Amino acid sequence: MAAGQLSQAINQISEELSLDECRRLLYLCGDLHPHWSVEDVRGMFRLKMNCQEVDQMFLLELMLRLRRFDILRKVLRTNRQEAEAMLGRGHVVSEYRVLMSDISQNMGKKDLSSVIFLLSGKVPRGQLEKATSFLDVVVELEMLDKVSSDKVDLIYECLRTVRRLDLAKKVQLYQMRDGGEMPQLSYTVKRSVEKQQCLRKIPCYALFPPQPPTSSSATCHWSPKPQAPGNITFAVPETGRQFCQAPVEAYRMRAEPRGVCLIIDCVGSDGDMLEQTFRQLHFRVILHKWLSVGETLSVLREVSRSGEHRGADAFVCCVLSRATPTGLLATGCQGPGLSFDAVRQLFTTEACPWLAGKPKLFFIQSYGLPGPHGCSRFSDEDLETDQPAEALCAETVPEDADVVWSLCRTDAQQLENSTHRSVYVQSLSSALLKGQSRGMHLVDIHTEVNRVMYDHNQKHQRETYHISLRHTLRKNLFI
Repeated sequence: MAAGQLSQAINQISEELSLDECRRLLYLCGDLHPHWSVEDVRGMFRLKMNCQEVDQMFLLELMLRLRRFDILRKVLRTNRQEAEAMLGRGHVVSEYRVLMSDISQNMGKKDLSSVIFLLSGKVPRGQLEKATSFLDVVVELEMLDKVSSDKVDLIYECLRTVRRLDLAKKVQLYQMRDGGEMPQLSYTVKRSVEKQQCLRKIPCYALFPPQPPTSSSATCHWSPKPQAPGNITFAVPETGRQFCQAPVEAYRMRAEPRGVCLIIDCVGSDGDMLEQTFRQLHFRVILHKWLSVGETLSVLREVSRSGEHRGADAFVCCVLSRATPTGLLATGCQGPGLSFDAVRQLFTTEACPWLAGKPKLFFIQSYGLPGPHGCSRFSDEDLETDQPAEALCAETVPEDADVVWSLCRTDAQQLENSTHRSVYVQSLSSALLKGQSRGMHLVDIHTEVNRVMYDHNQKHQRETYHISLRHTLRKNLFI
């Protein structure tokens, strides 16, 4: 569907929806705004169109969730059976939000009043006085961080207490699917749950099933290491092999928030700017400043164990630190430091299984101090991972799949200037925001950073930046 047709379809759909349906649609799309209208729906769709997050299949799924089969026929030119068949190959809308919306549709005023009464001690007084649906209650609970896609125990207990066991069982089944546990289920139910788990893993591109590959339609791409100007190392897949890939395959990036962005600023120059950037990119940002090596390791370990990754689509780690050629010194000026490989290992599939198959992005601004050229690291006991940390140099850090490792080195003497700002971090922030608005691939975004760095190095040869981008991405990544 062309952009003009898509815009026309959105206008037609918006006009057809009731206020209650507008509310449900906005919630399904991740909007927690307390007020809603037809204009809110149009505005939300326009924003998602600019970010290339809306297509015909997305609209089709939303109409199925709202059970507006008439709109499927009139506007999207399909029927319920065909739409459900396509939806069976994968979906985009959050299962958690679909569940909350369905519960709201099946809850009467009497049950709603009982739930509000039960929550009177958990929600600030007056917050639920204007609630007219269960969805209003859920929105308030989400804004208070009492309920989320991986935290539905409170909902389950409320439904059990008001004796809506039918709805409580739906929540329980969602918990089992989401947590990978299926205790005391019959074989038939287990198979059904396993099938749903498989569907959850299908990327959004599966909504557009490709034609069976033939010798003429399959496209193979060779990714040699391209030449880059000066001392900038351009990105290539770490495997360096020939590969065949479907042209539309991409990582899912629709969760709200997209995931955790951990920022550790040990030099105090650009952490705040990165925080603002990744908030605009829909990440939940955790910012720490002026940490020692030990504190840095402790924070990294704590974040790697967070259950928040389960409902996320990605993870980002930004570190600004003094460093040796092989590791981070944080606020220190000497010592073995924390090796780059140690940082990566804390977020491998073995150490953080909830990030399996999801992109893990590392952006490191390293301010170089004299140090040993060998690769130093923390002991295996400190890392607490199942596999020992191999002594890898920074240039070969990406090892597991789905890792992006962007490392920029410059001289620590620049920190002696009280007005210093990292050109790398500034250009990265600008390129990421530009890339979001233009729908650019992450590697293309980094090409823009490379260009800025090259121009800077040509003009300021005493303050040069050396960039290395390496990745093991298996799909396209659009921030």
